[in-house]
Amino acid sequence: MKELLESLLPFLRRTAAIGEAAPSGIYPRSVHTVAGAIVAVGRDGNGRKLLILANGETKLPAGFAGEKVSLPTRECGLIAPLSAENAAALRRHFPWCAPRSLRGERTSIGCGDRLGLATIGQLRAARKYRLAPVLAQQSIRELTLTGRTFRNVVDDATFMVFMEDYRDGYGADGDHLKNIPDIDAALDAGMPMITLDLSEVMNAAAGDWSDDEVNAAFAALPEAEKQKALAGYADQNYVLDGMKVEISAADARRCAVMYNRALDFAEQVHGHLKQRRGEEFDLEISIDETTSPTLPSHHLYIARELMLRGVAVTSIAPRFIGEFQKAVDYIGDTAEFARQFKVHARIARAFGNYKISVHSGSDKFAVYPTVGEETKGFLHLKTAGTSWLVAVEVVAAHDPELYRAMHRCAEAHFAEMLKLYHITADLSRIPPLDSLADAALPELIRSHPDARQLLHITYGPILTGELRERFFAAMRKFEEAYAEALEKHFDRHFSQLGIPRKD
Repeated sequence: MKELLESLLPFLRRTAAIGEAAPSGIYPRSVHTVAGAIVAVGRDGNGRKLLILANGETKLPAGFAGEKVSLPTRECGLIAPLSAENAAALRRHFPWCAPRSLRGERTSIGCGDRLGLATIGQLRAARKYRLAPVLAQQSIRELTLTGRTFRNVVDDATFMVFMEDYRDGYGADGDHLKNIPDIDAALDAGMPMITLDLSEVMNAAAGDWSDDEVNAAFAALPEAEKQKALAGYADQNYVLDGMKVEISAADARRCAVMYNRALDFAEQVHGHLKQRRGEEFDLEISIDETTSPTLPSHHLYIARELMLRGVAVTSIAPRFIGEFQKAVDYIGDTAEFARQFKVHARIARAFGNYKISVHSGSDKFAVYPTVGEETKGFLHLKTAGTSWLVAVEVVAAHDPELYRAMHRCAEAHFAEMLKLYHITADLSRIPPLDSLADAALPELIRSHPDARQLLHITYGPILTGELRERFFAAMRKFEEAYAEALEKHFDRHFSQLGIPRKD
């Protein structure tokens, strides 16, 4: 079959960019058959195309659109772009290319991909472990900065799942969504997972209020709410697998003031998801976008209230003690983190056995053993920019001139991007770029915390500005190096979390 498909390659090469050094050929795992036709993905200097070969034009599978070509062997070929129309056709003909709910999966990993190129390397690592990958994961912030849509993100994952012949199922996550219209945009694109960010509907400020301020706000709540909070939580002790979580009457009042409105919204969203997708969805509740860590008593209140309201959550993301900053390892007391995380894990097991979700979870190697052990694998780890940084490292290794241009662009836009991300990078600690030899650049982005954070948050200007074409041309040229680097990077994540390998 591969030999037949290669007869289409000359039609790809005739439009290849002049002087382009990217490899061309057929992706071996992508060769599939449907209704007697052969479908695969090939590449040339301009990028990837679907290649379809059938015994006559009428035998071409329905739904694909592209350039039809006739071959001397009398077969009919179709050279099709990786478009939304053709992604939809792939999902119809090969249903395993569509994302699905991962509610029944013990361990899931959010593999963010800001480029639409990382899935191949991510899958090479993921298929070796007992986990379910969430391959299409983006927030509104990331979409805005990269100029993509939820549909683009799902379609990119679709094509690469097909290319890698990955049939074990994958997820797609509308990340950190705060309102119904944005949730619907993600659902319309086929994303079964919604990460509901409650930061704008919860009263986080009340966590720092005095008791008198909390009591005044509590008194203004409807009588039924007040009675429910006091009867269910005031002066209660919950013993969870040998550990005690105490909730005083003051705690109960504070939790009601902080969370009841947010819990109402979560219940509304849950009903909306059931209406749209039946039981085929994953709802993650995010309460991590706050300045103060989530107290165990507060986590328990939220989890128990969601359960009593019939809100089926796949995962909850508390705000943990310490700093989970982008691109760097955990910052804080790892022993205290372990002590508190143990309680959070027991709350999750006691109130629905949902997965604990760790946001900004990439590269937090110092706490991975605790996270893996205490959750017993009931875990969702969310990564976002780490795959982008691996791409930056590949550029630094193979095209140092381009890396230097990207680094300077990042420095020029750092102040504006700092308004969108909480990091503590100090650019004065980064060695002057002109003082570094080309050979030192990969290690700079691999190991220097300030350089990593600088490049992590400035992806938007790099990917949408004047460097865009140079960057993506380099990624086409070095795509195998990128896949190999990603596989190695995620291998390290999965192994240190203690995720079992497949037999």
